[in-house]
Amino acid sequence: MGSCGTFSVCVKKRDIIAAALPVQDHWLPMSNLDLLLPPLDVGVFLCYKKSLPIDQSVNVVKKSLAQALALYYPFAGEVVQNSLGEPEVLCNNRGVDFILAHADMELKNIDLYNPDESVERKLVPIKKQGVVTVQVTELNCGGLVIGCSFDHRVADAYSINMFLTAWAEYTQLKPMSRHPSFRRSMLNPRRPPIMNTSYDNLFVPISSLPPPTSYLPASNPLISRIYYIESKDIDDLQMSSKKSKIVSFIAYLWKIIAECDDGFDTCKMGVVVDGRERLEKVNVDKLSLSNTNSFSMQNYFGNVLSIPYGEAKSSELKNMPLNLVANMVHDFVCPSLTEEHFRGLIDWVELHRPEPAVAKIYTKMEANDGEAVVVSSGQRFPVESVDFGWGKPDFGSYHFPWGGQTGYVMPMPNAKKKGDWIVYMHLLEKHLDLIETKGRNVFKPLTSTYLDF
Repeated sequence: MGSCGTFSVCVKKRDIIAAALPVQDHWLPMSNLDLLLPPLDVGVFLCYKKSLPIDQSVNVVKKSLAQALALYYPFAGEVVQNSLGEPEVLCNNRGVDFILAHADMELKNIDLYNPDESVERKLVPIKKQGVVTVQVTELNCGGLVIGCSFDHRVADAYSINMFLTAWAEYTQLKPMSRHPSFRRSMLNPRRPPIMNTSYDNLFVPISSLPPPTSYLPASNPLISRIYYIESKDIDDLQMSSKKSKIVSFIAYLWKIIAECDDGFDTCKMGVVVDGRERLEKVNVDKLSLSNTNSFSMQNYFGNVLSIPYGEAKSSELKNMPLNLVANMVHDFVCPSLTEEHFRGLIDWVELHRPEPAVAKIYTKMEANDGEAVVVSSGQRFPVESVDFGWGKPDFGSYHFPWGGQTGYVMPMPNAKKKGDWIVYMHLLEKHLDLIETKGRNVFKPLTSTYLDF
C-alpha cells in the first residue's frame, strides 16, 4: 500500500503526570544563553512498529515518565515572568500534560515525507501549558508513536536527548547514564562583563528589529519535508569537500539554496554550535570537589548554543566547487568553537538585559535581505536508546515548524540503516523544489519502503 497523509486522530484520555518524588517549589532562573531563545516549542516523535498491549505500554511510559521528571524536575514546572519581565522556570511540579490517542492508520501508510499533514497536531501534540506535553498514539497495526513538545527556552536538543535517554532507562531499571546539572552559575557572566561589539553581527536586541512585515508570499510558504541520505552519498560529499561530514553537508545545501532565482543577490547559512565542549575545562578545573560529574558541562541542562552564519553572493556560491564552499562554512563557524566566544556571548547578553535579544540569522533587517537557512546537527539524537521495553524505535525525528522567516534543517542518524541520515527540513517551497531537482541524487523523499515498515 502507498503512503497516505490523511487520517484522523481521536483523543481517548488526558492526564497530568507529576514527578514521582515531591519537589519543593522553587525558582530556576534562565541562564543568559537561555534568554536568547524566543518562546518556541520543539517537537520530537518516535515510531514503533510493535509494542506491548496499549494499556500495558501506556502504564510503562507513564510510570517511567514520573520517575524521569523527579530527576528532570524543570520539565514538570512552568515558565513564568519575573519582576523584570524575563522568563524563569517555576519548579512547582504542576506536571506534564499526557495525552492518549488513537490514529485510524497503520504505521506503514503514514506519509512521513510530508510531516505538516501527517505529524503536526496529529502525532506531535500542541503544548498549551507547562514545559512539556507528551502524546502516545496507538495505531491500527499495533504499533505506536510517542510524540513530545518541549519549550525551547528551557532545553536545547542536547538536553532533550538526555531526558529521552533517562526516560527509557527508567523503564529498564538501568542506572542513569547521565545525571543532569542545573547549576546556572556555570554560565555566569564575568565581573565586570566584557563588551565585545562583534556579537552585534550575530545577535540583535528585539527593540532594534524593524516593524513586523511579511516578506513571504502566500504562494511560497515555509513547509516541512523529511528526506533520507544514503551513507555512500555522505561519503562522496565529504571526499569532494575534504571537510567533516556535517560541514560537507552544509556546504552542499548552501550551494543548492543559492541556485534559487528569486531576485536576492545573497544567501545566508547559519550553523547551530553547542558550547558544552568549549566551556568544559574551565568549570571543572575551578572546582576542587570530589564529585566533578555534577559540575560537568556535559551534564548541563539548558541552552548552550550560538548561531554563527555566513553570507555570500548567490552567483559565486553556484559556481564555486564544493571544497571552497566548505572552506567558507569552516571559516565562519571556527571563531565560535572557543571558550572565549561563549564567555563573550554570555557577557553580551548581560550587558543588554533585561532587553531580550535574538540571533540575527532568524531576522530580516531589510526587505531586500537574502533568504537564510540554519542547520542544527542532530547526530546525537539517541534514537537507538529510547527503548521502553518493547524494542528500539523503527523511526524517529525532530519536528520544528517554528513559524519564522528562516529555514531550518536538522540531519539525524537513521535508527535502522547504519551510516544513513534522516534529514528534517522546514524550508521555503521554492528551496524544497531545488532540493528535489538539483539535489535529487542525494536527498531522497522518505518512504515506508525505505524504512521497511
